[in-house]
Amino acid sequence: MKFSERWLRAYANPDLSSEALAHALTMAGLEVEERAPAAPPFTGVVVGKVLEVTRHPNADKLNVCSVDVGAGEPQQIVCGAPNVVAGMKAPCALPGAELPGGMKIGIAKMRGVESRGMLCSARELGLSEDHGGLLSLSDELAVGTSLRDALSLDDQLWLLKLTPNLAHCMSVTGIAREVAAITGAPLVLPPFEPVEPTIEDTLAVSIDAPELCGRFSGRVIRGVDARAPTPAWMRERLERSGQRSISALVDLSNYVMLELGRPTHVFDLAKIDGGLEVRWGRAGERLELLNGQTVELGPDEHGLPVGVIADASRVESLAGIMGGEATAVSLDTTDIYVEAAFWWPASVAGRARRYHFSTDAAQRFERGVDAAGTVDDLEYLTRLIVDVCGGRVGPLDDTITSLPGRPPVSLRVARARKVIGADIGLADCTAAFERLGLPYEVSPGAAADGSDAVVTVIPPSRRFDLEIEEDLIEEVVRIWGFERLPVRPPRASASMRPVPEDRRSATLLKRCWADRDWQEVVNFAFVSDRMETMLETGSAPIALLNPIAETMNVMRTTLWGGLLGNLRHNLNRKAARVRLFEVGRVFLRDAAAAGGPLSVPGIDQPWRIAGVAWGPALDEQWGTKTRAVDFFDVKADLEAIAGAGTLRCEPAAHPALHPGQSARLVDAEGRPVGWLGALHPRLVQPLDLPGQAPILFELALDPMLRRTVPAYREFSRFPPAIRDLAFVLPEGVLVSAVLADIAALRRAEPLLEPLRDVRLFDEYRGKGLENKEKSLAFRFWMQDTQRTLEDAEVDSAMKAITVRLGETRGARLRSS
Repeated sequence: MKFSERWLRAYANPDLSSEALAHALTMAGLEVEERAPAAPPFTGVVVGKVLEVTRHPNADKLNVCSVDVGAGEPQQIVCGAPNVVAGMKAPCALPGAELPGGMKIGIAKMRGVESRGMLCSARELGLSEDHGGLLSLSDELAVGTSLRDALSLDDQLWLLKLTPNLAHCMSVTGIAREVAAITGAPLVLPPFEPVEPTIEDTLAVSIDAPELCGRFSGRVIRGVDARAPTPAWMRERLERSGQRSISALVDLSNYVMLELGRPTHVFDLAKIDGGLEVRWGRAGERLELLNGQTVELGPDEHGLPVGVIADASRVESLAGIMGGEATAVSLDTTDIYVEAAFWWPASVAGRARRYHFSTDAAQRFERGVDAAGTVDDLEYLTRLIVDVCGGRVGPLDDTITSLPGRPPVSLRVARARKVIGADIGLADCTAAFERLGLPYEVSPGAAADGSDAVVTVIPPSRRFDLEIEEDLIEEVVRIWGFERLPVRPPRASASMRPVPEDRRSATLLKRCWADRDWQEVVNFAFVSDRMETMLETGSAPIALLNPIAETMNVMRTTLWGGLLGNLRHNLNRKAARVRLFEVGRVFLRDAAAAGGPLSVPGIDQPWRIAGVAWGPALDEQWGTKTRAVDFFDVKADLEAIAGAGTLRCEPAAHPALHPGQSARLVDAEGRPVGWLGALHPRLVQPLDLPGQAPILFELALDPMLRRTVPAYREFSRFPPAIRDLAFVLPEGVLVSAVLADIAALRRAEPLLEPLRDVRLFDEYRGKGLENKEKSLAFRFWMQDTQRTLEDAEVDSAMKAITVRLGETRGARLRSS
C-alpha cells in the first residue's frame, strides 16, 4: 500500500515526526517498508511567471524570457524549451540554486546574452522523466513561492508491507484509523453531503449467484462532463500513490478506492444493452479487458469458475477484478452507471492470477471489503463526480442477497495475560478496544481486579480478521505496545535424552557432505510440470490449484528438478565447478498414505537426499591433470558418507539417466533406495547445460542416517598372509555379488574366520578371454590374533573361495 504522508495526516495527525510515526506503525504490525521524499533535494527554485518571450539574436532554438520571480525586477533568462510562452508559470532556478545531481545555477552568458537563472523541466528537478518542455504550473500558485512549498515536495511517500489479514488497512482512512488508535490522535474522516436524486432513471440488476456477490449498489448519472480536469490536489494524491491520472471519471473511482478501500466501477451507460446480470462465467465466453487482454471466462482445468457482470448481449466486466473495454468510459461519455459491490473473498481469490496479472481491486476483494459500506461509499463517489464533472443523479439501487455474519468473539482477560506474558488487566483490554472502535461488552468475574472477566467483542463489518480469541489478544497487545513486553530469559525443564549410536541427525549428515566439498541448497517444493515430465520419475505430480507462478504449478516428485535449476543458475554465472546437495521432502500420490499432524491423506511425503556434480573432479592445480567428475567420484562420496557395506550399486536403467552410466542404489538389506548416474544426453540441451552431463544421485534419507557403531577388534602381533587371485567370470557378474558370496562363505566356514579384508585391484577384458568374459583380481588379507597362519591353511581357504565362486558365479582361476 503506497500513499503520501501528507494525505494520511489530513485524517490523523499525531504530534510525531515522520520517522517516529513510521516506527509506531511498524511496531503495531503495519510494517513501513520504505519511505522516500516526493522529490529529490534541491534549493533555490521558485514559482516564476514568464512575462515576455523574444527570439535569441544569435540562436534559432533559444528564446530570451523576462520572468517575474517575485523579487521586484523581472529576471532575464535564456530558455530553449519548445513550450515556453508568455503568461505561463514554471519552476525557476535562481542564481545560487542547486539542482538534483549537484548542478549549480549561476549567472552566465549564452550566445552573448546574459541569463540570470534557469527555467526547469520536470526531469531537471527529478520529478519525472518528462523533459519535453518546461514543467507547467497552476495559475493558482503565487509567484516567488518556493517550489518545494508550493508543490509540497517535502512530502514523504510511504510504502506499507501489509500482511493478508490487514484488509481493513488497504486504504488511507483505514491506516488513519490505526494511527488514531495507536497514537491517540483524533480521527477526522472526509466529510461529504449525499446528492439528492434529480432524475428517476435506474438500471435493472439481477444477482444470479449469491455465493459470488452478496450486495450490489449502483446508480445512473446523466449529463456528466468526462473532459473535466481532475482537481490538482486529487491528481497529486493519486500520483504519489502510484496511480497514473487518466481522466476525471477514472481518477475519481481510483481515488475512492485508495481513500476508502472501496473498489468501484464506472460503466458507459450508452454501451450497456438492457440491464446487468451478476453470474458465473460460462464456457466459450470471452472478454476484452481494460488492459487489452482477452480472457476465457469458462471454468478452469480445476472447475473453478470466474464471476462476471453481463448485460443482455455480452459480458461487460470481470467481477471484482477488472472492467471490460466494451463499456469503458471515454472523454465522449455523457451518461454513466456507477457501482459498488460486495464480492465474497472466496469468489475472487486466485482468479486474477489465473490470467497472470493482479489488480488493486482484486487484492482488496480477495482479502475482504466492508459489505456494509457500499451505499455510503457510492454516495461519496457520487458527490465527487457531481462536484468535478457535474451531472443529474438517479436514485441509488441497493440489492442484497447475503452478507457475511459477524459473530461475537470473546476474550478471557486471564487468557490474554497468559498468552501475552505481561501483567495486562481488564482496563488494558477495554482501552484497546475503545481506541480501535470495536464495540464490546464486559462480563465481570468474581475477582475484584477483573482478572477473570470476559470481554465480548462484536467485530465491525470491515474487520474480517477478528474471528477467534487469539485475534483479539493480538489487537490488545498491538495497541498496548509490543515494545512494552518484558524481556525474560526462557524457562523450561531440560532433560537429557539418549542419542542412539547407530543413527545420526540430518544436520550431522549435512556437515559430512559439506566436509567433502558439497554445498547445501534449499529449493521450493513447487516445480514446473514440464521439468517433471522431462525427468520421468514414474509418479504423476500433484497439481496446485493456485500456483504462485506458471513455472511452479506442481509438487515435486524428485529433488533433481530444483538441483538442475540451481546448476543452470550457477553455470550462467560462470561457475567452473559445482557440487550441490539438498535434503527435502517429495510428494507422491499414495492411496494408502494415512494423514497425520503434518501430512495429507492419500499423499506420501518421504524425505530424500539428492545431489548434482558438474565440472572437474578437482579444482585446477599443478599436481593433477584436470578431468571431468564421473560416476565413480560421486559413488565414492556416497560410500564414504554412508559407511562401508551400507549401500551398493546395481546396474539399472532410469529414463532420466544415461543408459550406460546409471545404477540403482540398494541398502544393506537389499532394498532399492535410490538412483545414481549421469544425466541422459537427451536432457542436456533442453536444460541449457553445457556439453558435459552432470552426475546425479537421489535416495531415501533414512539409509544415510544410519551409521556403523565402531567395535573393538584385537590387534594382531602376527604377520598377515596376503594372496592375490584372478577369477575369470561372465561379464554380467557384479563385483558386489562376488564380495557378497565371499562374505557369506566367511560366516559359514570357520576356515575363513581369519579373513580380514578383500579388495578388488584389477579388472581385465581382452586377449586370452572369451568375448563375454572378464577377469577380476582380488587381494585377500588373512591374519590370526593368536598365531602365525601356515601356508596350507591359507591355501585351503583360497581353494574354498575358488570352489564357492565356481559354484555360484561360474568362476575359474585365470592361468595367465
